[in-house]
Amino acid sequence: MAEPGRLPETLASFALRHLGPGAGPAVERLRAAHPEAGAAALRSLVVGRGRRRVVAEGAFVGGPFLLFIPVAFCGALLSQARTVLELAASEGRDPTDPERAAELLVLQGVYGDTVTALAALEAHAAEPRARDGRGRTAVLWDLVMRMARLLGLLTPSDEGPGRLARFGQWVLLACVFLLGQVAPLVWLPYMAVSYNRATNQLMDRATVFYVGSRDLRPPRRVRVDPTMAMAGLRALGSLLLPLIGLLFVVGTDTRLAGEQWPVAAIVVVAGCLLTGGWWLWRRHRRRREPSP
Repeated sequence: MAEPGRLPETLASFALRHLGPGAGPAVERLRAAHPEAGAAALRSLVVGRGRRRVVAEGAFVGGPFLLFIPVAFCGALLSQARTVLELAASEGRDPTDPERAAELLVLQGVYGDTVTALAALEAHAAEPRARDGRGRTAVLWDLVMRMARLLGLLTPSDEGPGRLARFGQWVLLACVFLLGQVAPLVWLPYMAVSYNRATNQLMDRATVFYVGSRDLRPPRRVRVDPTMAMAGLRALGSLLLPLIGLLFVVGTDTRLAGEQWPVAAIVVVAGCLLTGGWWLWRRHRRRREPSP
């Protein structure tokens, strides 16, 4: 809150101090659990586990509870940083070396090279914390936008989307936010796809940086992400059950203790839980189905 402009340096330094020492042992445990895995397979395991962690901490913390979205942002960012450190450790690099924090800033697109990033980290550690003279609302907005950019939610591709695609992303985000005020679980499919996509793109860049080849997933060359469009349709579809329930309550004039709003609240919450549970069950069933 005091230094939203220094959010990348703050998170990179925190990740290096608190997550770096555990990155090496985590990779070793993963290697011991999968002794048959080669270098590429080990990287895929590291990235796959990190991606699931980011989605869980980002979507399933911030999705149902709007007040926890900034906390979920921080959790997702640190999970991404932890995965990058583990990926570096799998390539034989020391995850506690200050160079890793600089590399993280480069991979996030904050700086163009590690020399500039290291200089910024040193200046961040040496200079005292400065108070921002703007209002709390402006500072909080800047903080949230900076988090979204670091996560890749506002800059989904390395090449950058066109104006029409960017406008569509903002419209989709605004619609999901407004709908989420009524049915919070609408956020779940949208945020899960967003975090998953952003983490995949960051891991692609990290693989190129550390290995020199993108062997985790094929590059995508489309400007408009069809998975994001599908997530938006799922978010809209998730509103159908609560909306039908509300119309039923209004049409039948159902009341509880002489009031209609308790029944409406129960219907909305139950509809959200049923819709979210159905999406989770459907995804779980797909994972368990054998591949053709």
